[in-house]
Amino acid sequence: MTELKERLRADLTAAMKSRDELVTATLRMALTAVGTEEVAGKEARELSDAEVVQVLTREAKKRREAAEAFSAGNRPEQAARELAEGEVLAGYLPQQLTDEELNALVAQAVAETGAEGPKGMGLVMKALTPKIAGRAEGGRVAAAVKSALS
Repeated sequence: MTELKERLRADLTAAMKSRDELVTATLRMALTAVGTEEVAGKEARELSDAEVVQVLTREAKKRREAAEAFSAGNRPEQAARELAEGEVLAGYLPQQLTDEELNALVAQAVAETGAEGPKGMGLVMKALTPKIAGRAEGGRVAAAVKSALS
């Protein structure tokens, strides 16, 4: 079992013992998503820590989007719950890049690839994706690349 998955399970046990309903429910949901990802496809496999981070990032994004939808639908209690679940998941994700750090990485990738204009966006994204690896949301990265190339 990977280190991150073991940590999720240990924290779930601790949350259950301390009767923390929010953390318990959130970690159960996260472990279920990881388990689902492990059995998806043609044959079951063990996820690496990087793949577990991808699953947790996807789940955290779902929580943010749900919170926005609940807020727009005038349901503040559910929005607060979704945001709280997102905060629990954020504790297991790598530190997110600041805008300055992201812009510096984008500028470096643009310089490396020599890309110009909107047509070079794919080249820059291809060079940038491994460097960012879960430390910034794809939409943020695409917007930064687009502004750097225009």
